[in-house]
Amino acid sequence: MAADDLARFRTLCGHYRWLAVFMVVSVGALLALMYFVAPAILAARGDFRGTTTSWLGAVVWGAPSLFYLYAVWSLGQAMGRLAKGDLIQPTLARALRRVGLALGIGGVLSVFGVTNLTRIIQSGEGGWLHFDVSGMTLGMIGGALFLLGRVLDQATAVQAELDEMI
Repeated sequence: MAADDLARFRTLCGHYRWLAVFMVVSVGALLALMYFVAPAILAARGDFRGTTTSWLGAVVWGAPSLFYLYAVWSLGQAMGRLAKGDLIQPTLARALRRVGLALGIGGVLSVFGVTNLTRIIQSGEGGWLHFDVSGMTLGMIGGALFLLGRVLDQATAVQAELDEMI
């Protein structure tokens, strides 16, 4: 890779890192406002019309978002490391594992956990499975990314072993 291309790549990685930080902070702040700050203000003023059970159910429905935001944060961290000049292969392997795990947990939670936790909170109402195609897709992609991260780790180990032989 030419020096100009490498410098451009690092610059773009740095921009992506700040985009990821902006997204996580802004969306995280909106989620905190929606699920915690606004209900607390309404409860303090005596205007909260819901119940603790309905609020807890809403928090459970928003829980997968935390894992998705962690995946974006992990990508931002990896891009920041690449922008600073870290090696691509170990940075990419670590990022793939973290992003894959976060997307996988978020997807599984979205499809199975949300509905069943809501059933527990609301005393048996609701189904056993939430047919959420996006959650299923993110869960599958997350699993594949996690496995690819492990493959890259093994490739790095094999490469190091081969380098020692030479």
